[in-house]
Amino acid sequence: MKNNIDLNLIFKALSDPIRLKILKKLYSADSICVCELTTTVNLTQSKLSYHLKLLLSADLITKIPQGKWNFYSVNKEVIEKVLTNSVIETLFLN
Repeated sequence: MKNNIDLNLIFKALSDPIRLKILKKLYSADSICVCELTTTVNLTQSKLSYHLKLLLSADLITKIPQGKWNFYSVNKEVIEKVLTNSVIETLFLN
């Protein structure tokens, strides 16, 4: 995790419904392959990559390369520092 939390990047990343959908899917799993996310959020690889890049730059997700695929997971530590439990439940658990 980065030392400083960049609230501008975080709230920019959270401001898009597609990125919220990605985070919701990732929040309910340990990690998900990018290949599965493509079908889950119904985006092309290039559009998905754009959204994942913004989420990564905001430190809201982490990426773990495994072979030819990347696996993504939510950085719950950052999310829990920025959002209340009530907001987390509303955004990701409902």
